[in-house]
Amino acid sequence: MRRDRLTPARLGPRDVLHVGSAGLRSRPMRVVLSALGIAIGIATMIAVVGISASSKEQLLRQLDELGTNMLTVAPGQDMFSGQATKLPKEAPGMIGRIAGVEQVGATGDLKPTVRRSEKIPESDTGGLTVKAAGEGLLKALRGTVHAGTWLNGANGRYPSVVLGHVAAQRLGITTPGQQVFIGNRYFTVLGILDPLPLAPEIERAALVGWEGAGTLLGFDGHPTKIYERSTDASVESVRTLLARTADPQNPQNVEVSNPSSALQAKAATEGAFDSLLLGLGGVALLVGGVGVANTMIISVLERRHEIGLRRSLGATRGQIRIQFVTESLLLSGLGGLAGVVLGAAATYAFAITGGMPWVVPPWAVGGGFAATLFIGTVAGLYPAVRAARLSPTLALQAA
Repeated sequence: MRRDRLTPARLGPRDVLHVGSAGLRSRPMRVVLSALGIAIGIATMIAVVGISASSKEQLLRQLDELGTNMLTVAPGQDMFSGQATKLPKEAPGMIGRIAGVEQVGATGDLKPTVRRSEKIPESDTGGLTVKAAGEGLLKALRGTVHAGTWLNGANGRYPSVVLGHVAAQRLGITTPGQQVFIGNRYFTVLGILDPLPLAPEIERAALVGWEGAGTLLGFDGHPTKIYERSTDASVESVRTLLARTADPQNPQNVEVSNPSSALQAKAATEGAFDSLLLGLGGVALLVGGVGVANTMIISVLERRHEIGLRRSLGATRGQIRIQFVTESLLLSGLGGLAGVVLGAAATYAFAITGGMPWVVPPWAVGGGFAATLFIGTVAGLYPAVRAARLSPTLALQAA
């Protein structure tokens, strides 16, 4: 007599999802609390990476706007006497003839101070300086005039001045046409500049026309700092020629620097502490995984009757394992999704507050969510195996 061999029914994906979510639907508060640990860990990791990426993107955009092709030339100290040297008066013109140089601007330091009126003590400088400025300075700096106009060959001969952004704030000047006291006379404010991140010394200066500085304030015509812009392809070749061109007789006394190097270094080191913060996020994620494993173990203990009943009705050990691993994955996945949303929201709030672009790298989102699934799988394996090993008879008796 032939006997048909009984085979257990197979669970389809929909069935696996249904039985795996049954425990979550019956205990929603426990699900929320267990998923919270996972969510905090993922949110921390996404926020750390997102905030770092947003800050770096802002720096890179600022570098693109300001350019990395500006070099400055300044007099150094004499190698033998140690005294300060001077650049030749012809230095700006000679630098402008170097192949690849596009704009050249120069400033010269002046002894007089700038004050709001003659009644303010001369020693009360407010950290501001007075400088002679060439016409090409604004173009070389890629600066813009916030209000008013820039110095030119006509107005630069008269007692007129353009204030840097910080200088205008400290002097209380808000609009052109007002006057400030320089030396022993009043100068009319022609304009106020926008911020210049690559030239903070200009932001804190009152700029007088080159010719007017000579006739009105005793400027000797020797530049104390020269700013030049060259094509991107010729920056390095221009750098090698600047010292010899600015002062052919004493090139060793000339200092050449790149103001944008500080921003470049900051952009390169942005995220230097990310590994530490990501480690903290990883610890939070691990703690969340432990919480999920604990929740699943408790779930197995509480649902022994259900497990025994399913086993007595023909469910295999593999199906029991799949049920609880799926439940753990769903629990971790919910926490991961919540963490991604929270991390992205935290990054957005930080970016908007700081006026930065909102950047959340896709790899951070994908990697973070993949980490939650891995944690969920690992956290659910032991409880799933333990559930599968329960004897149907003993499970029903314990119930």
